[in-house]
Amino acid sequence: MELKAWEYDEFPAFDEDVAGATWLDTTGDETGVQYTPNVEYECIGGVSRVLQILIPTSRNAKAPRPGRAASRTYPCVVYVQGSAWMTQNVYANLPCIARLAARGYVVAVVQYRESGIGVFPDPVRDARNAIRFMRVHAAEYAIDPTRMAVMGDSSGGHTATYAGILHDDDTEHNLFPGTSAEVSCIVNYYGSTDFTLEDANPSTPDHNGPESPEGRVMGGIDLNADQNARETLTVKCNIDGQTQIAPVLIMHGTKDRTVNTKCSVYLHQRLVETGHESHLYLLRGADHGGPEFWAPQTLDIVEAFLREHLG
Repeated sequence: MELKAWEYDEFPAFDEDVAGATWLDTTGDETGVQYTPNVEYECIGGVSRVLQILIPTSRNAKAPRPGRAASRTYPCVVYVQGSAWMTQNVYANLPCIARLAARGYVVAVVQYRESGIGVFPDPVRDARNAIRFMRVHAAEYAIDPTRMAVMGDSSGGHTATYAGILHDDDTEHNLFPGTSAEVSCIVNYYGSTDFTLEDANPSTPDHNGPESPEGRVMGGIDLNADQNARETLTVKCNIDGQTQIAPVLIMHGTKDRTVNTKCSVYLHQRLVETGHESHLYLLRGADHGGPEFWAPQTLDIVEAFLREHLG
C-alpha cells in the first residue's frame, strides 16, 4: 500500500476473508463526543472563568479543528453546574452531561463567580456572558448560534432560570456588546429557586441565615430578617404576566433532601398562572440529582423539549 496522506474516501477498505471473524456494519453516524477543557470566556477583576465544551462528532460529521471547519453545526446548551453557589466542580458531572452531547448538542459547562467572589446576580451575568461567548465563537465550536438553550441543576437550575429573566444585553455587564444572551428554552433540574418556604432546604441547618449558601450568595445577608432580599433571590417572586422568559422544562425528585420539591412545584404554578409555558416532571423516589436524571427515558423527555424549541 502506498504511503501518503490518504483521504478517507479514497482509502481502500480491508475486505479479505478471515476465518472466524464477525463483520459488523457501520453507518458513519455513530456519535462520540470531543472534549475541549478550560476555555476562558471572561476575566473580570482578574478572575478568570472557563467553560468545559463538549462537541458531538462522528465519521460523517467531523468536529472542527484548526484549519478545518466543522462539517455540521448543532444546537448549543449552556449548562450551569450546581454547587450551592460555591466553588463548582465543573468536571464531576461531565460523563453524564456527555450523554446529552452525544444526542447532538454542543454543551458548554459554565464556571461562574462563586459566593465570596461574586454576589447575586453575578452568577447569572456570568451564565449570560457564557451564552454570548458561545455565539461569538459559534463557527469554532460547530454551533448554530440561532439555536441556544440554557440548563442547570440545583443552584445551577436557579442560575439557568434567572438567565432567562435577566435581560441585560444593553448594560455594562455584557462583555460582548451587540451579542444577545437570549435563549429559546430553559431546562431546570431540581433548582434551588424558592427561599420563601421555611423548609425550602431541608438539610441546611442555617437555612436563609447569613452563612447559609443562599445567604452567602447574597453577600452574607440574613434572609430571615430581609424579606426583600429573600424575594429578590426567589425566582417565582420575579415573574409576572409581563416577564419575558423562554419555555421552561422542570424536573425534580420527590424525595429531594436538599431542595424541597415544592420549590419546583410553586415555580411551575407561577409560570403557568402568569401565562408562560412550563412543563413539570416529578421523578418518584429520586433524591437531589443522581442517575435518574440522566437515564434514557429522562433524556428522551429533555431532548424532545429541546427539539421542539430549537428545531
